[in-house]
Amino acid sequence: MARLSSMNFVLIFLLSFMIMSSELAQSQGLDYGTALTKSLLYFEAQRSGKLPPNQRVQWRGDSALKDGGEAGIDLAGGYYDAGDNVKFGFPMAFTISMLSWSVVEFKDKLQSKNELPNALAAIRWGTDYLIKAHPLPDVLYGEVGDGDSDHSCWQRPEDMTTPRTVYKIDDQHLGADLAGETAAAFAAASVAFAPTDSNYSAQLLTHAEQLYGFARSHPGQYQNSIPVAGKFYSSFGYQLLWAAAWLHRATGNKVYLDYLGNSGGSGDVRTQFSWDDKYVGAQVLVAKLVLEGQVKDAGPWAQYKSNAVEFMCRCIQQATTNFKKTPGGLLWFQPWNNLHYTSNAAFVAAVYATYLISHDYVEVPCYRGTQAPDELLVFAQSQVDYILGANPNSMSYMVGYGSKYPTQVHHRGASIVSIENDSMPVSCSQGYDEWYKKNASDPNVLDGAVVGGPNAQDNYLDIRSNFEMAEPATINTAPLVGLLANFGN
Repeated sequence: MARLSSMNFVLIFLLSFMIMSSELAQSQGLDYGTALTKSLLYFEAQRSGKLPPNQRVQWRGDSALKDGGEAGIDLAGGYYDAGDNVKFGFPMAFTISMLSWSVVEFKDKLQSKNELPNALAAIRWGTDYLIKAHPLPDVLYGEVGDGDSDHSCWQRPEDMTTPRTVYKIDDQHLGADLAGETAAAFAAASVAFAPTDSNYSAQLLTHAEQLYGFARSHPGQYQNSIPVAGKFYSSFGYQLLWAAAWLHRATGNKVYLDYLGNSGGSGDVRTQFSWDDKYVGAQVLVAKLVLEGQVKDAGPWAQYKSNAVEFMCRCIQQATTNFKKTPGGLLWFQPWNNLHYTSNAAFVAAVYATYLISHDYVEVPCYRGTQAPDELLVFAQSQVDYILGANPNSMSYMVGYGSKYPTQVHHRGASIVSIENDSMPVSCSQGYDEWYKKNASDPNVLDGAVVGGPNAQDNYLDIRSNFEMAEPATINTAPLVGLLANFGN
């Protein structure tokens, strides 16, 4: 890729893009700052455990305070993953990884919008729990609650009557994928906290290194040890390239670079970047090393970068095989929770563009022609804008944002009257009969939640039972934190 001849060109380019993106957002009536604030409020609504005094989402209450008790361990805290009341460690760790990456790349922009403390608080709520879940170097608790029994009930988290069974991996119950993803989360969070809390950063790094070592020495997929998790979040692979990339960024230790270079493959060109396929994330992080000259643009390092670039080219429709788009311009991957995959693709495109620009590169070599980095930013912003309402339905798919958004979200807490307004417990079947089936707007607005989104024809059915489209998840909103900070004024 060609490099710029002058830093002045970089500054002019960045200024021009900022003006262009600001004008575009204003013309569409979009307010990225408000959306950013709401995106971080969402994580407070997903909190499990004892809520802090500064809790802003007031319709939530304390819940699952005795989690881990049956195993003699305190596992209170953490996040519910989506619209249910289970704490799945695998997507929770990915959520923390992506929140941390948002802070690492866009810290200054989060700070300028006074949202950096809230972003760090969202990460810490997750990492504090993950620290509890990792009491020994070779023990990691990967789930609290059972999806089958939980999904048979429709109850507020504060009223749960379903079993809070705990599940773990250890040297007899393997799960290198879960350990690797959690190591990545700890390492990324360590980088995020390094400028503001060096002691906490060091603590997180210790957990990351221990779990990485455990994963390397105990290969195996976690759903074989925790089958109840595999029914809902079955893992694609071992996640160790992703973990090694973050550990290298956190430490600079050559041992992690050696693993990346000698692992036998960078994952080829991927068809998605998601909670169960982290290769694109690792490819982009390694591509940064190539751009910086830390590794040569040859051999396995060139392959990492080439695969990352090809993914970007498919996103911006400049490859031989491009990712599908809806008629309204939304990147389309699959019917169930598509916006998770879209928001992640937009995030890595924006991050890669910032890498190119900051290192004076002006070309993205695609099959259909060389593209400028701003094409990646334009693509990423178009996906954010679609989510916020610039779509054929003129509907925001972020709950609570804009004048039109989903009002029947597939989410137990949002769909049942707040315990703060009615403390009478809601039973398992009562929740289904009186609230789930009720054809009415949610009594609690789940601000910042991003639902699964419309179908391949841009159509959306706003009804609570439509879980493929109407269920939000922490993995959907996490990458948007960085994107909204980046595109905000």
